[in-house]
Amino acid sequence: MIQAPTAQAGMAYGNQQRPPYAPQAYQFQQAQRAAQAQNNNKKRNRQGQAFIMGTEDASIPGEVVSGTILVSSYPASVLFDSGATHSFIASSFISQREIESQPLPKSLKVLTGNGVVEVSRVCRRCPIKLGGGAFRTRLLVFPTSNYDIILGMDWLTATLANIDCGQGKISFQLPDGESYEFARDQNEFNAEELEKFELPVLLQGVAEQSFPRVVEEFKDVFPEELPGLPPDRAVKFSIDLIPGAAPIAKKIYPMNKEELVELNKQIKELLSKGFIQPSASPWGAPVLFVKKKDSTLRLVIDYRALNEVTIKNKYPLPRIDQLFDQLGEARVFSKIDLRSGYHQVKVKKEDIPKTAFRTRYGHYEFLVMPFGLTNAPAIFMDLMNRIFYQYLDKFVIVFIDDILVYSKSEEEHERHLRIVLQTLREEQLYAKLSKCEFWLDQIPFLGHIVSGEGISVDPKKVEAVKSWPTPKSVAEIRSFLGLAGYYRRFVENFSRIAEPLTRLTRKEEKFNWTEKCQAAFDELKERLITAPILALPSGSGGYEIYSDASGKGLGCVLMQHGRVIAYASRQLKTHERNYPTHDLELAAVVFALKLWRHYLYGERIKIYTDHKSLKYVFTQKEINMRQRRWLELLKDFDMELTYHPGKANKVADALSRRPEAFFMNTPKEILEDLRKMGIEVIRPLTEGMWQNLQV
Repeated sequence: MIQAPTAQAGMAYGNQQRPPYAPQAYQFQQAQRAAQAQNNNKKRNRQGQAFIMGTEDASIPGEVVSGTILVSSYPASVLFDSGATHSFIASSFISQREIESQPLPKSLKVLTGNGVVEVSRVCRRCPIKLGGGAFRTRLLVFPTSNYDIILGMDWLTATLANIDCGQGKISFQLPDGESYEFARDQNEFNAEELEKFELPVLLQGVAEQSFPRVVEEFKDVFPEELPGLPPDRAVKFSIDLIPGAAPIAKKIYPMNKEELVELNKQIKELLSKGFIQPSASPWGAPVLFVKKKDSTLRLVIDYRALNEVTIKNKYPLPRIDQLFDQLGEARVFSKIDLRSGYHQVKVKKEDIPKTAFRTRYGHYEFLVMPFGLTNAPAIFMDLMNRIFYQYLDKFVIVFIDDILVYSKSEEEHERHLRIVLQTLREEQLYAKLSKCEFWLDQIPFLGHIVSGEGISVDPKKVEAVKSWPTPKSVAEIRSFLGLAGYYRRFVENFSRIAEPLTRLTRKEEKFNWTEKCQAAFDELKERLITAPILALPSGSGGYEIYSDASGKGLGCVLMQHGRVIAYASRQLKTHERNYPTHDLELAAVVFALKLWRHYLYGERIKIYTDHKSLKYVFTQKEINMRQRRWLELLKDFDMELTYHPGKANKVADALSRRPEAFFMNTPKEILEDLRKMGIEVIRPLTEGMWQNLQV
């Protein structure tokens, strides 16, 4: 765990806790720095308490050593921070000045006073001019807002730095071995040098930026606790039962002493907040505890019996891949996570008794929507869609209690973020600040990493895949395929690779783990770990499909302006194995058009196939009934079928035929074919790092 910079205000606006920068804390700082230096080789990712300052505290003179320096030839505000284990650069600073950053092989966790923030990019060997010396410094990209650069313990230790907070200065060693002293509010260049930059730079320490103020204006949206019962809303939680359903009361589950203490505590908390009340209901669900990642206990109410007799709400939950399609050319992102979102919706008065649960300490029922009920996600999705209806697919994506705000520019993002926060305020919906992230050029959302470059698999979501044990049962295979299938958009030839595993899930198939099963299992794990970045659709036009079919399956690739948007493949159905080659190739085209209709309808499309006779599909005189049905579907699209010989259609051919990882082991001749077609390939380098290669 990395300790966050203590002046990081991008995640903790308005927090008034005092940092350890006052003169009387100087001895503590020196002891802390000495201990960190001593253990530097043993514990590089040392955990520790991080002190977070708000905007007001960061500007108090006499408490910090800061000033202005040159970073990549740009003026930048800097804070020397012995409370940060690493050095950081503001994500907004590098995006405004097009400073290059690279993805980390593995994302790092940064501990802040309000929780943990994921860091996934780094500026390696970033040039810094300070004291007449030139340093090459490793800077983690982080959503700091009060300072452009924070030089932490890694830099301070390497330069043998000594901070004197009382005198407001820092001394350190230059690359040539000479000692240099930097005074508070010192600038490393004169006014004439500043003029050529034409940038709004604040010379006295803290650089002002507009986006923190947006969040500071809405501090009431981020309370430490929910203020009480939610107001009456347009949507209330209801529980409609199947005809003839009778009340169900289950036996209480036994608990150990530790769990009973925690149960008593959590019941008191729920009562004090007004979320539950004593009940005399004939209904009664048992309760149990599950351990969270931090080893604390989460209270879970086992509503399975109630769910079985509940009429299912058919309100549609959006498809994850279609949500991402709306992002287009967005470059700036913020994520807002509601605080205990379900508890911000009331239960209909007549349905309150059905939520009753039984415990060692009494019988209670919920006045707010509890977790674990079958229709809870649909009800909450309905509420959020009503609230943000006019902004959906314009600059807001909502999935249950997660909100993503996306914009093409920082100026636009400030306006969008203010609209969203104002909407939350008006609706009296509250967010959890420690789980929110603001003003980032890439952001984790729904198991993916979203950026201006496209979408990729969230490394921490597939971390478990690396150590996933070999399945020992059909249930374990289904569990693994469930995770892998969630990311199938990123895996070329997915269905072809998974075929030995999916075969074992059939009822008539005997469980027999073979070498082919192990090879498929290992291949899918590797593909998930090294999945590429896929582009997002941008505007209209430029769509191309590369399709192919074989005796094993159908494969296709959707591209726009030379970049891959998605892969798709499926195994042949039993009756399709008897199709002639011509029909199989046409089936691959139909499969692609049906799957990606939401992209392609109304667009001009080029479809490349390696089956020459398909060029004449619209003019051939004799067609069978199957072809007639397909031709009716094809007429809905403005499409041009183009013949590409098999050698030039390697992209789709790889999907339908070969199990090898195309982007991991790409033969030179295929790269040459792609180059001739003007296709941009996103190819893995080392340890999960990716780079765009124009081949």
